[in-house]
Parts: sequence; structure tokens; C-alpha cells
Amino acid sequence: MRAPGRSRHLWTAALAGAGAGALAAGVAVQRRFRRRIADDPEQPVLANPPRGQPLRVRSPDGTLLHAEAFGPPDGFPVVLAHGWTESLQYWIYQIRDLTAHGLRVIAYDLRGHGQSEPAAEGDYAIARFGEDLEAVLAAGAEGQPALVAGHSLGAMAIAAWAEHHDVPRRAAAAALINTGVGDLIAEQLLVPVPGIAQAVNRTVAVHGFLGSRAPLPRFSTPLTAALIRYIAFGPTATPAQVAFFERMLIALPPDVRAQVGIALSEIELHDALPRLTVPTIVIAGEQDRLTPPAHARRIAGMLPRLERLIVLEQTGHMAPLERHEVVSQALLELAERARRRPAAAGAREG
Repeated sequence: MRAPGRSRHLWTAALAGAGAGALAAGVAVQRRFRRRIADDPEQPVLANPPRGQPLRVRSPDGTLLHAEAFGPPDGFPVVLAHGWTESLQYWIYQIRDLTAHGLRVIAYDLRGHGQSEPAAEGDYAIARFGEDLEAVLAAGAEGQPALVAGHSLGAMAIAAWAEHHDVPRRAAAAALINTGVGDLIAEQLLVPVPGIAQAVNRTVAVHGFLGSRAPLPRFSTPLTAALIRYIAFGPTATPAQVAFFERMLIALPPDVRAQVGIALSEIELHDALPRLTVPTIVIAGEQDRLTPPAHARRIAGMLPRLERLIVLEQTGHMAPLERHEVVSQALLELAERARRRPAAAGAREG
């Protein structure tokens, strides 16, 4: 019979060995995870975002916004508004592709995001995002009507802007990507449980996701990447693309994330769509859980000048990353049509 002291020693040694083995296994898993990101062919592009000419734009409520201009100063202007928890670098592929075709791209950080200041007096109402867009258009496009494109919250900002501003004066065309303009809680697919009560669905979506102030891990892990992939991406997104978005998400202050998320849950902009009177394309992801294609179809049906509705297969909420070639090409074609229309109109008048 073993002495009690020796038994305790054996148990301690066994537990220590098991703990060391689990730690070693965890380290190995993390290394393989990082290696997959490093070996991703998209990583060299995503690790080297372009740097533009900085622009400082003051919104009407005093919030200072950070914007950057890319491409030739005399190129046709394209203004890009990113989505919730992102930054202007989200448009990395489109900045590269559009400037390569001679367009002038102005991308900006939404209030509280990236290098823009937190909202003056903590105001993250959707109307303020519309005023921010007006300020960027006035400062960045220098009086020339631009193609305005928005992803998710950025597209909602376009609708909010159209509701209260002179659209033809500032915009020649628009693109609304992975977005909705109302009923965001009712139609999201993050909690796809048949028959779940609407009150429970709203509680989970608002307090457990949109309005959560919970701190996020400071570095990516296989678990966090898998969760983000489920929420925001489709099956073809690469490890580097998921990690690229996750870095922006981690960088956003939790209080801004929560305040903007709560504002998103209350958005109702369907009545603004008839005011968006310029040629507009709508792009959706077939597997978008946050703003499913039903949103895009409803938006398309309410636009006065719908150019095209594009629903991308095997694509989640991040079409500008996941299907960047298609998104860039659609923007290039829309910009070319918008650029030619004024000249054609002038020729007819002459």
C-alpha cells in the first residue's frame, strides 16, 4: 500500500504533466493557425494597405473625421463609407483596383472608428452618419458629383444622407453593399432557431451582440476566428481576410461598438430610399446572416433608379473582401457610366 504522501505526489505529477501537455497542444494549434494566415496568398496584400493623402473633415456637430484620398487628383471621385467595427482600410482591394483605373478614391473612418474622433456628445444616431457623409463629399469631391458606395452601416449612412440632402448635387451614382435599412433585428439569421420568440431573438441580438460592451480578446485565436467567420463571412473567405477584419474589430473601443450597435437596432430608413434619385446598384451576399438578401431585394424594389441587383453566391456579409473582384468591377462599371452621363446630357442639350 502506497503512503499518502507518495500518492499525492503522483497525482500532482500526473496533473502537472497533463497541464503541460495541454499547454503544448494549445501552443501547437495556435502556431498552425498563424501559419495558415501567413501562408494565405491574400496576406501580402492585406498586410500592406495603401496610404493616401490625409484629409481632416469637420462634421456639423463638431466631430473631426479622418479621411484619405487616393489616386490622381483629377480622377472621377469615388467616396467609400465602411461599415460598423471597420475602418477605411476595409476598402483595401477597391482602393487598389479603382485607383489603378485612374479614379480618385476618398475613403473615411466613420465617427468613433479608425482615426476619426469619437462622436461629439456621444451621438451615434444614423442621421449624424448622414451628415458626416455630406461633410466628406463637400470636402473630398471638391464640388464634383461622386460615386458614393457604402458597406453595411456605410450604406445606411448613404440612405440617411439622401433623406435630408441634395442628392444630385453631390452624387452621380450610388452603391449599397451588404446592408438593410430597417428590420435588422427581425430578419438577422444569427439565431436561426425555428419558432424562437421575437422578444428572445431581440434580446440576444441587441444585448448579446449589437449592444455588447464585453471586451474582446486582444489577439486572434482559432475559436475567435471561427466565430467571426460564422457571423460575418461565407465559406470561401480566406484565413487572412477573416484575420484582417478581426484586427479592425479588436481595435474599436467597446463603448463605441456598443453605442453604434444600439443605434443600428433602431434604424428605420425605408422612407429615405425614394430620395436616392441617382443610378444605384445593390449588392448582397447569398449567405449573409446579418443582412440577408431579403433586405437587398426590398431596397432594390424601392429605389427610383435601380441599375442592378447582384446577389453573390457563397458570400457572407463581407462582399468587398470575400468577392472583391466582383465588387470592384461593379463599382468601376458604375463609375464609368456615371462619368459619361453628364457629357452625353451636355451633347444633347447642345
